[in-house]
Amino acid sequence: MIEFSPGLAGVPAARSKVSYLDGEKGLLEYRGIPLETLAKKSHFVETTYLLIFGNLPTTAQLKKFDHDLRIHRRIKYRIVDLIKCLPESGHPMDALQAAVAALGMFYPDKDVKDPEIQYISAVRLIAKLPTIIAAYARLRRGDDHVQPRDDLSFSENFLYMLTEKVPDKVMSEVFDTCLVLHAEHTMNASTFSGLVTASTLSDPYTVVSSAIGTLGGPLHGGANEKVLRMLTEIGSVENVRTYIEAKVKANEKISGLGHRVYKVKDPRAIILQRLAKRLFKHLGASPLYEIAMEVERVGEEFLASKKVYANVDFYSGILYQKMGIETDFFTPIFAMSRVAGWLAHAFEQVKDNHIFRPREIYEGEHGRVYHPISER
Repeated sequence: MIEFSPGLAGVPAARSKVSYLDGEKGLLEYRGIPLETLAKKSHFVETTYLLIFGNLPTTAQLKKFDHDLRIHRRIKYRIVDLIKCLPESGHPMDALQAAVAALGMFYPDKDVKDPEIQYISAVRLIAKLPTIIAAYARLRRGDDHVQPRDDLSFSENFLYMLTEKVPDKVMSEVFDTCLVLHAEHTMNASTFSGLVTASTLSDPYTVVSSAIGTLGGPLHGGANEKVLRMLTEIGSVENVRTYIEAKVKANEKISGLGHRVYKVKDPRAIILQRLAKRLFKHLGASPLYEIAMEVERVGEEFLASKKVYANVDFYSGILYQKMGIETDFFTPIFAMSRVAGWLAHAFEQVKDNHIFRPREIYEGEHGRVYHPISER
């Protein structure tokens, strides 16, 4: 009898050197380097290079990679036209998936095992996703999209394309660290989806489009949107205990608390709180943050025994909202960052590729009689 594991839960599906996670200790490493170290000392472009190519870049390698990202930020006018044709009421994740899928048609490099093709594909995807996201954010409001600027850093440029204003140092640095925190997280649903697609030797644009589609599902992405709705619904610190008690009594989930793997507080949530304090000191406090801290405190009273603690989505939305980013763009920003991890796994997959072909357990009938339509 074949043992069945719903959703392949706990079933190893790949060997990887990209990242490591210990949910009991709250440990997350990218290529062996603790996330806390990267959050303090690195930046998104350098971290992306580390994830995709396996090592921290030399000065020359980083200079070239950063330069290549800067000069490939622009998107074809036909991609812009495609974005203009999408309904303004649609979710930005759907727009992003459509645009990335179309993007691959302009760069039909099919030898996905060629290191040079892998490099330029990675550069184009990492450079152009922010431009696509920012363009849709503006075009759906009826505004012209803002052309990227080569003189701005990765995070500065994205925030500039959203607002047509160059962000200050604190905001751009906080945002950049948020991207580092979301860049990779081992074998989750979207990474697995990308791996399955990569195993067919589809091009990197199709791989990323597949992963975006998976991230767009409500059981994977969008949790920080739910957290903001919950905090707004609670309304004040005084209402927290009543809200939590009702949720616990009804055995309902509390948005932003709990994780499939972490049995302690998500290390990314700890870093995000530090970033929040820096951002609020600079821009002013957020009333939702005070409510969030009380939700976490009261939640631990009831749920610590079940090892349910704050996850990465609990605080990230509060930071993005303070930066003036629209709520339904939180998940596209997640994708903009996570493309680094998706590509790292995809390139690792094709080195010693085996197409994914799992088995299923058939539970239907056998030997059924076919009746002509006149007898049915």
